[in-house]
Amino acid sequence: MKEKYVRPSWDEYFSNMVDAVATRATCDRGRAGCVIVKDKQILVTGYVGSPKGLPHCDDVGHLFKKVIHEDGKVTQHCVRTVHAEQNAITQAARRGIALEGATLYVRMTPCRTCTMLIINTGIKRVVCQMKYHAGEESEAMFKEAGIQLDFISEETLKYDKQ
Repeated sequence: MKEKYVRPSWDEYFSNMVDAVATRATCDRGRAGCVIVKDKQILVTGYVGSPKGLPHCDDVGHLFKKVIHEDGKVTQHCVRTVHAEQNAITQAARRGIALEGATLYVRMTPCRTCTMLIINTGIKRVVCQMKYHAGEESEAMFKEAGIQLDFISEETLKYDKQ
């Protein structure tokens, strides 16, 4: 007897698309994608990559900067690329697509800067495949701004050479 096919939920469907979009990413440290949806229709996508016309990490290597935190902890961040969320938001702006009331799907909790941009676009819900190791501040900002934040998994993503 053949098992009945079970269609993915809308969140699973759009989250799976995040993975497909991420295949275009040009930074092997964090191949991330973003899909922004409204009324079950994709408005725009974005992936992590260098600004137009500038070299990509995959071609010339990473551009690491060290950050010293208040507690003395030192982390490394690649600053050559634009985040997937930022690229999706800028694509919407270039095409005149309003994001008010939309849902954003992404691989992990957005960083602080992406969170501020998401808040200012009017996006009302963010769905993450997993948590980001340094996402607590973003989680608090989303809560304070009244933006629904959902995680498909409670797993925390960590990068090499953090």
